[in-house]
Amino acid sequence: MKKRYLTVLAAGLCISILTGCQETPRNTIVKQKGADNVKEYESAEGKVKDMVNAPDTYQNQAEYENGALVIDTNAEVILPGADTMNTYKVSAEEVNQEMIDKVTNVFFDEAKFYHAYSYSQWTKEQYQEEITRLKQYKAEGNLDPYEYGKDENGELYFNIDEVIARDEEKMANAPDEAVKEEVKPSFGLEWISGKGEEAEKQVDKHEFYGVAETDQGNYNYTITSGEMSADVKFSIEKIRDDVPDPREFTAWVEGRYLLDYQRDDYNGMTEEELKEFVDISYEDAKKVAREKIEKLGWDWEIYNWDYTVFQHGEGNAQKDNILDGGYLFYFTRALDGVPVTFTDSYGGGLEDMDSTLIPWSYERCEVIVGDDGIQKVEIYNPYHIDEVQTENVKLMDFDSIAKIYEQMMEVSNADIAEFEKQRTYHIKKITLGYSRVYEPAVDNRSGILVPVWDFFGGFDIEIEGHHEKNNGEHSRQSFMTINAIDGTVIDRELGY
Repeated sequence: MKKRYLTVLAAGLCISILTGCQETPRNTIVKQKGADNVKEYESAEGKVKDMVNAPDTYQNQAEYENGALVIDTNAEVILPGADTMNTYKVSAEEVNQEMIDKVTNVFFDEAKFYHAYSYSQWTKEQYQEEITRLKQYKAEGNLDPYEYGKDENGELYFNIDEVIARDEEKMANAPDEAVKEEVKPSFGLEWISGKGEEAEKQVDKHEFYGVAETDQGNYNYTITSGEMSADVKFSIEKIRDDVPDPREFTAWVEGRYLLDYQRDDYNGMTEEELKEFVDISYEDAKKVAREKIEKLGWDWEIYNWDYTVFQHGEGNAQKDNILDGGYLFYFTRALDGVPVTFTDSYGGGLEDMDSTLIPWSYERCEVIVGDDGIQKVEIYNPYHIDEVQTENVKLMDFDSIAKIYEQMMEVSNADIAEFEKQRTYHIKKITLGYSRVYEPAVDNRSGILVPVWDFFGGFDIEIEGHHEKNNGEHSRQSFMTINAIDGTVIDRELGY
């Protein structure tokens, strides 16, 4: 299916050729990464502010590849409020029933839970509703209502007649009412796939797919974990009853994509336009989100926030296809007053498709709150803080970090002219905070939180007369992450 909507397009725009330095080029001033470097971290007596000696703002503009690559840096430099920074040994919290119960009880007090497979079973009435809707589309001459497009032979991917015929066949054997199976959120639940002689028992050994019924509405509740990895994800999303067509694409779209992003046929939205869809105050939404997350006891604090709107249908998010709005809160851990920097990167990537390593993704938490409460929650991979490894670790000065940044931005984009006519980076914010690094070949369940510099922004591109722009004003995309201790470049996608 073609990806035509803004969320994916904007996210794609933010993915740079800069995928990190798996092997730092010999002609750069950056040290090689490796396990030995970790042992070399040393303490210092000075304060963070004095050690890094960073300016309030940093400006620099450079052109490369005969103007095909421009790095425009006009950024606020943000330091943590703490006087010292340490390195911390961290490990993955054990994924067990205790963890599942903790998250479940925080978000679903006194809820009833049902197995998603039984809950989602269609009744005769639901099939009839879809048949009627599809026949109406066909009568109007709309044979591709969901804009799936055509294949290489010019045939529609969505064959409306086949879908109607299939629905009519299924409706004959569908129940008048769905029989919901009440369950407890846990791994190892059984379910039956197929019917009659083809029926087969399945077991979700490392997943839970359910629906929670609450006084505030019903929610899809999903928990997934890796069979071999330490990764776990909790996903909670309110089931809406105001979508005109259940088959339509729907998504919560982050406001920054609409505020910062433009292309030839789309100018985004203004902050005032976004506010029109939000019927709750920032303070009230913040209180709802914070109270829930504090109950988890993982020492997470609000790092930043954004507007968000709920879109239905294909195409870009705009006034006529937005049903609702709210606030999106990004939570992160803070240690001794210094936050773990929140970025778009989930970590846990692999260097190539042939890799046999088992990755470990970052800890992260996002909560969406609307006028009727929690709308969506995503929680990934909570850490356990084991111990301080190095107290008041010695940091490089900012001037040295800036030189590494300038050189590595050029090196990492050296082949840009082969793919794009022109690219201009807009770096708007530079932050010093923590990031977790690990060595998956040695241990994929523990790592170290180290001080890092992140360079946030957006970029404009031109490809064969097509223009896309992202000014980076509200960006969470870090285009360079540099270890503040030794100057090594960290690949955010890999996590080391």
